[in-house]
Formats: sequence, C-alpha cells, structure tokens
Amino acid sequence: MKIRIAKFIADSGVSSRRGAEDLIEKGVVSVNGTIIKTPIFFVDDKDTITVNGRVIKKRKTTELYIFHKPINVMTTSYDPEGRKTIYDCLPKEYKHLKYIGRLDYKTTGLLLLTNDGDLIKKLSLPSSKIPRVYIATVSNIDLSGLEKAKKGMTINGISYRPMKIETLGNNDLRIEVIEGKKNEIRIVLRACGCPVIKLHRISFGTITLGNLSVGKIRKVSQKTIDALLKSF
Repeated sequence: MKIRIAKFIADSGVSSRRGAEDLIEKGVVSVNGTIIKTPIFFVDDKDTITVNGRVIKKRKTTELYIFHKPINVMTTSYDPEGRKTIYDCLPKEYKHLKYIGRLDYKTTGLLLLTNDGDLIKKLSLPSSKIPRVYIATVSNIDLSGLEKAKKGMTINGISYRPMKIETLGNNDLRIEVIEGKKNEIRIVLRACGCPVIKLHRISFGTITLGNLSVGKIRKVSQKTIDALLKSF
C-alpha cells in the first residue's frame, strides 16, 4: 500500500513528518533517482527513497507480545547447563522475538517479547520507573520485616528501592517494584524473614497477564503499546 512520502520518511526514523516536509522543500529527498518537490507524493517499499543521498527504509512495525512463562524455564536463548529455555516453549514463528527483562528459573507469569530493540531499551531502563507487579507466596509473614522492605533496604552492599507490599491472606503478598534488579524480591523478602516459595508476575506497567494460559503467547495491541510508552 502506498503512503505519503513524508510519512514514509517519518516511519524510517529520519525525522518527524513535519521535518520530512522541510527536507522535501530543501530538495534533498529523491524517489527512484528523481528529486521530489512536493510532500503530496506516494511511495511504497518497492521505491528507492533517499535523503541527502542516503537510502532509507521504513522501519519494521513494532510487535509486542505477552508470554506466560512456565516454572523451571530459563529466560535466555541458551543455557550451558542444558535447562529448558523460553525458546524451547515458543512456537517457531515467535522464536525471533527478544525478551524484555528477565524472569528467573522458578518465577512464572508475564514476560514481554518484542522485535524492537529500541523498545527493549526504553522499557528496561531503571529511569523509566515502570511498575512490575508480582504475587509472592511466602513461607512466613513477618510484618515488621515487610515494613523495612517498604522503606527500602541495603543488603550485602546493594541498595533496593522501597516496595509496595499488600498482604492478601494465605501467606500471599502483592508486591510492586519499579527497578527489577536481579532476584530483587526473593533477596529482599528473605532478608525480611519472609522467604519466597512461589513468585508470579501479573503485570508490567499497563500490561496485564489476565487469563492467558501457561506457555501461551498473546499479541499486544498498538493502543496498549502507546499507553505503556506514555506511562513513564
């Protein structure tokens, strides 16, 4: 399907659509060797578009998926110990996707997968402060210990930010973190006298796991992606 040249340039990441129109006015945009003088010009992927002599390509459409990670599965493409990885669980057509963050071997629940490296960077940076929510089943609930976790703790020289913690009954806790350091919840709760038995992630920012079955994958809508990006 053909689209306006300015949109094509914007979609390539070279500039905004308004900026693309300015480039066209300057006479630095060509299609199939011919300089374009007006933004009212339509192109598709079969055309050769150049800006300042450099060929540009429309970026791939961002794909984002929710994967319900099973227990005893590694979030990696290869495990030297031979343990099962998420790519052993994914159907063939999804094996090209990259994971955003990690869930450890024993942790289950929501894991995001995408084809967009820039999106991975945006969603993984601590500065994004995207909340991740987990349900933790612990062997014991020490309320005084949990109060320490709510204020933030330093354990073995590593600082952990304050956690939002809610008791749910039956030794279950709802925990919200925004940093996601390696094994953060397990380390902090163990230090608080509340060792984790089970850990399950139910949301990442505005994206929730819902009723997605274990081992299954579901595509995230563009509307939801946009809402997630606007949340930080």
